[in-house]
Amino acid sequence: MAHEIYTLSNGLRVIHEARQSEVLYLGYVVCAGTRHEEPADAGMAHFIEHLTFKGTEKRRSCHITNGLERVGGDLNAFTTKQETVYYATVLKKDFERAADLLTDIVFHSIFPQTEIDKEVEVICDEIDSYLDSPSELIFDEFEAMMYPSLPLGRDILGRAERLRTYTTADALRFARRYYVAPNAAFYVYGDVPFGKVVRTLEKLTADFPAAVPLLHETVPLAFPTLPAEPLRKVEKQTHQAHVVVGGPAFGGRDSRRFALTLLNNLLGGPGMNSRLNVSLREKAGLVYSVDSYLNTYPDTGYWNVYFGCDSCDVERCRRKLQRELRRLCEKPLSKSQLLAAKKQLLGQIGISTDASEGYSLALGKTFAHYNKYRDIAKLKQAISDVTAEEMQAVAAEVYHPERLTTLVYH
Repeated sequence: MAHEIYTLSNGLRVIHEARQSEVLYLGYVVCAGTRHEEPADAGMAHFIEHLTFKGTEKRRSCHITNGLERVGGDLNAFTTKQETVYYATVLKKDFERAADLLTDIVFHSIFPQTEIDKEVEVICDEIDSYLDSPSELIFDEFEAMMYPSLPLGRDILGRAERLRTYTTADALRFARRYYVAPNAAFYVYGDVPFGKVVRTLEKLTADFPAAVPLLHETVPLAFPTLPAEPLRKVEKQTHQAHVVVGGPAFGGRDSRRFALTLLNNLLGGPGMNSRLNVSLREKAGLVYSVDSYLNTYPDTGYWNVYFGCDSCDVERCRRKLQRELRRLCEKPLSKSQLLAAKKQLLGQIGISTDASEGYSLALGKTFAHYNKYRDIAKLKQAISDVTAEEMQAVAAEVYHPERLTTLVYH
């Protein structure tokens, strides 16, 4: 599909992809996530995300809440280790309304202390609910094992006792450092002229200073390590055991990621025919679900497998998992197996492009972090070019038994 890219004089990058529809998807990707926080600011990126909805220089929180909803639109945000995203879905006739609101909350929030005092308790409740969900909590603890003493190893939500000390001054300090035009990208996916997009943003950001190099734009590389304890068991008051097994992998700029993506999908992807689902569920009846994930940042990454089972079945499930990993390490896929694996993944990618909101978010995030267009045709070609020998070599490196780390909640 046709796409266009432009950079404003203030450094704000803009990407647009045309789509014939009355519905428009747009938003800001701000390169300010958990990994950008100083140790004393743990949880600040997510904290800021919540507070941007609580008032700007010209809007009260009620005006923000109703700004798009009153015309049937939707406004939302989320924080990851790598970025904070503010996004909207509206009819194309409401583009300027949405762009105005998004620009206002991202760049002109004032973080009033009265709102902080209220919202921090909401975040603390969010933390408590998360702590009550071991099947989610285990992923954060596993990532902390991959990145010990590094920002990527900290959980996104932060700690309640620290959050309750944050003030307006703390929020403004973080926002003034990271919420600046050169550190953000604006994306639009839909039927709106690109010239209109650029003119609208130039008008909305006319008072922004000219672009200057970001002193903090490069975050030190953070490669996952092999923990000193390859197996960690944690007692939890749960009805079943929760298990995560995984290890270091490749970053988003490594060409080997295509072979690893194929391997991951074959091993424990969303299809019911994944090797782990067939082995652990269909044949043995040991789990309700088992899934494999790739967690990729521009400079680093790791993979993991998650399953929940009866405590007495943990070791049996681990042995079956290790057997499937050995198969991928020791023997290349046959021609028919390779073609089947590619056909399935390429079909999933094709279907995912019809999920417009997810597609638009990927468009914006790829542009923000890699400064390039997410070309689906090139992605499909790169996957089609992967050989069985490349997949075996990657499996032998990534799935090697000595590179595995296991975390068990029981």
